[in-house]
Amino acid sequence: MTDTNVFENKTAAFYTLGCKLNFAETSTVGKELSALGIRKVRPGENADFCIINTCSVTEAADRKCRQMIRKIIRMYPLACIIVTGCYAQLKPEEVAEIDGVNLVLGSQQKAGITQYIQDFVNQNGRPNENIITSPMKEIRSFVPSCSADDRTRHFLKVQDGCDYFCSYCTIPFARGRSRNGAIADIVRQAGIVAEEGGREIVLTGVNIGDFGKSTGEKFVDLLRELDLIDGIPRFRISSIEPNLITDEIISFVAESKRFMPHFHIPLQSGSNAVLKLMRRHYDNLLFREKTEQIRKLMPDAFIGVDVIVGTRGETEDFFDESRSFIESIPFTQLHVFCYSERPNTRALNITPVVSHREKQERSRQLLDLSEERMQLFYESHIGKTGKALFEHAKKGKFMYGFTENYIKTEIVYRKELCNTIHSVRMTGWNESKNALMAEITD
Repeated sequence: MTDTNVFENKTAAFYTLGCKLNFAETSTVGKELSALGIRKVRPGENADFCIINTCSVTEAADRKCRQMIRKIIRMYPLACIIVTGCYAQLKPEEVAEIDGVNLVLGSQQKAGITQYIQDFVNQNGRPNENIITSPMKEIRSFVPSCSADDRTRHFLKVQDGCDYFCSYCTIPFARGRSRNGAIADIVRQAGIVAEEGGREIVLTGVNIGDFGKSTGEKFVDLLRELDLIDGIPRFRISSIEPNLITDEIISFVAESKRFMPHFHIPLQSGSNAVLKLMRRHYDNLLFREKTEQIRKLMPDAFIGVDVIVGTRGETEDFFDESRSFIESIPFTQLHVFCYSERPNTRALNITPVVSHREKQERSRQLLDLSEERMQLFYESHIGKTGKALFEHAKKGKFMYGFTENYIKTEIVYRKELCNTIHSVRMTGWNESKNALMAEITD
């Protein structure tokens, strides 16, 4: 093994694309490199290592990854360029063909990146050739990770992988089968966040409602244990499949003082015919039941919904059916994605194919609907009070905070309010109409 002293005063630059799970894992990689003596590069300084954590959820994501890799190579021509993550897992040869990439690590190898770096330096001395580390092998292990974003939230990984194999998706190939950490270990990590002054934790994973496959535990039991941590006033649940949102979970969140009334639920299509083509695990009736139950117990809850438009087989009639269904459910905001063809997926055998122009038109219709609902949701809260967690301001004279139900509020910047929670009254739209102006009332 390489003497870790050779890494003293070495620097690393980190770049992350894709989901919050990737950001949490990049944070863990940074801590591992720091233990070797490799520090984060400062602005204007040359980097010895560049770690690029990639995404491959769509063809557009692949393209952004290639652009980012080439950009980083130009920025740091003398650095060892290490590409990891889902794009590296699914298309390692394609990554390795990019001139300047030195090391390609799949999702499995990401967890042991320090050992690969040490072996690489041992074998090469100075980076001079591409190395692929067989990223396509089966992924079995779960590696815990937690990161803080540039605001106030921490993203805590509780689960990884997926067993669903939806017809349009490559995530199970990139991330492996569903697996998770033990409740005791995750609670311990959350306790560390509390000690570091964290105020809000977002639970992340690929399919977090499937928590328990590795340990025989239940997701709702994890929520109950986290709810007992006094040092963290706020928890949020990231995207969770509708068939895995049990009535027990909904009731728990409704009664909890620490879990916020905020849900992010993938619908993907309001047409049952399209849901079947997608190989989803629910129908629109179940989705309606879940969202209406949330709204019944938490009238002011924020309900975000993912939708894919233009998937193979989505005829005009199916899209109309989907749009009508979406209009009828109590959502707050839509996250709309145009279908992107992925290699080796079952969806490639489905017809008809939807044109790019039609995908864009369908996306526009749903985005217009989303904007309308968001405006109504915000306006219904003008004059009401809530508790906002204020974030560090990057620029300008204003700072922002999010209420329990994820309404963005704006006040004049005061440094002492950063990373603090205060009662506020929402008074009306701000100038750019992307937040509600607020007055602190406590």
